[in-house]
Amino acid sequence: MGLTSKKVLLLAVFVAVALFVLTIWLWPRLSKGNWRAVLGRIGLLLATQISLFATIGLVANNSFGFYASWADLFGQEQAPGVVTNYQTGPNGTKLQMLGTERISIPGGSRPTKAGRVEKVMVHGGQSNLTSPAYVYLPPQYFQAKYAKKKFPAAVVLTGYPGTAEALYKKLAFPQTQHKLLKQHKMKPTILVMMRPTVAPPRDTECVDVPGGPQAETFFTRDLRANISEHYRVGTDAKNWGVIGDSTGGYCALKMTMRHPDAFSTGVALSGAYKAPIDATTGDLFGGDPQLARENNLLWRQQHRPAPPVNLLVTTSKQGETNYQKTLRFIQQTKSPTRIASIILDSGGHNFNTWRREIPAALEWLGGHLQADNPSAPQKDHRPKADHRKGDDRKTDRPKPDHRKADRPMPDDRRTA
Repeated sequence: MGLTSKKVLLLAVFVAVALFVLTIWLWPRLSKGNWRAVLGRIGLLLATQISLFATIGLVANNSFGFYASWADLFGQEQAPGVVTNYQTGPNGTKLQMLGTERISIPGGSRPTKAGRVEKVMVHGGQSNLTSPAYVYLPPQYFQAKYAKKKFPAAVVLTGYPGTAEALYKKLAFPQTQHKLLKQHKMKPTILVMMRPTVAPPRDTECVDVPGGPQAETFFTRDLRANISEHYRVGTDAKNWGVIGDSTGGYCALKMTMRHPDAFSTGVALSGAYKAPIDATTGDLFGGDPQLARENNLLWRQQHRPAPPVNLLVTTSKQGETNYQKTLRFIQQTKSPTRIASIILDSGGHNFNTWRREIPAALEWLGGHLQADNPSAPQKDHRPKADHRKGDDRKTDRPKPDHRKADRPMPDDRRTA
């Protein structure tokens, strides 16, 4: 039985309840002061506590999608097996079709009505990394009048450890886009849903690790080449965006800022602004302090030219630890980079908060990506100031009482 199986969860609940009842029933018999009774009480308490913690952990994992399997949980996830049915593109890219997934959209069995989620295995010719992805093709992709049309695409990333399935099962990215399409608030966009963990169990933070996994190259070069060659997707930066939560949000901002030739638009839901260094990451920068600074987004804003890209950041005044740094990131943004924000009054670092932000963020993202249509007049696809009112959402810069980006910052605010 798999880690996320309902049978496992029900079994854990049953064991926890049974041990609780057994403890109450046996406790009078174990009230004596001899060593056997004492050991019995200790054993029952430990077993009951462990079963309760295991049940709570399984509930949390099923709700938030931290780990996909037992091997993933214990850091024993193995590399994919030998591939025998690749389709090879002209640049040596490889994409293996693994099947399709059902999604909870009305008419889900008809691609022309609901679109389709395809599970693929992506192999990077430059990075030599292999990772699964779930590609959502909107209904228009299968409709006759769009048969010759190329679509924009957005890479959708989870946090760490995260599971890619959570992006359509828990965070409902395809379902949200489907609603926005019905409301004519978004252009049809292909969603490439993935974990940022392309070298599990290591958290690479989308970094090209010296002597290690080349995660940044995988996303900015290999993934885009694979998808563009096997689906009707444009190849220019204006056709591509990236959105992610938590670690995926940091990746979205960083890859857009560092590779404006790959992505024109990036959205960070509760994202950080530099990579952590801990037991899950190891030494990401090979002891090179300059490489660490280059991947620190607040440092980049002050020491590198601003790229011509569109960025959206989200945070909460209460419940998020990145609130002050998000304000600083907004204030330090310089032209030609364009910045927008969603700032909630309150909301923790969790799925519920991101579900509140995703509709507006996805609409904004889709509005700034372009389909590959050379005959159409080119429009300025940079984000415009959004002055919609709302109790807990803002999509513009902070109020004027904050310092502007082009003013010198005090020394104590230059540290990243």
